Amino acid sequence: MSIEIANESGIDVDEASIVSAARFALDRMEVSPLAELSIVLVTLDVMEDLHVRWMDLPGPTDVMAFPMDELEAGRRPDAVEPSPALLGDIVLCPAFAKDQARKAGHSLLDELHLLTVHGVLHLLGYDHAEPEEEREMFGLQNRILGEFRDTLAAARRQDAQRSNDDRLLGAAGLDGRSDTEPS
Repeated sequence: MSIEIANESGIDVDEASIVSAARFALDRMEVSPLAELSIVLVTLDVMEDLHVRWMDLPGPTDVMAFPMDELEAGRRPDAVEPSPALLGDIVLCPAFAKDQARKAGHSLLDELHLLTVHGVLHLLGYDHAEPEEEREMFGLQNRILGEFRDTLAAARRQDAQRSNDDRLLGAAGLDGRSDTEPS
């Protein structure tokens, strides 16, 4: 799965973590590994321009998704494997998201993970204009985010355990280094 990210926002964020959240969501939604996605982080001014131009709504917003209209246009009907699909673009505004994160009581990165998953779901055709659609989309979003956070926590625990094991093995002289290797 190809996920490109460009940070044009002027705000330093963990881009690899945002890509991981997008990849996790796409995997959970069983999107083809041949799919391509673009994520762009922009300034408030750029987001406001996009919001006005494409949604006819004033002011900036946190996330916008621009799906490609015809995902399978280039695929032959007799093809065995799905063809690469350009899913579209997710545009995030960290400056806007920063205030939302503070109000929600979590980090900017947690907010950007939420917005990334939200954007992925929009690219896959989910919406929240109607109450039933909102329940479905936000339920799915919360489930994916919960699983993503659980996976991150498990990886952190595993890294911590590995580090502790390495320290113990080193203290016991069982770290695999020979006597001639420098410490």
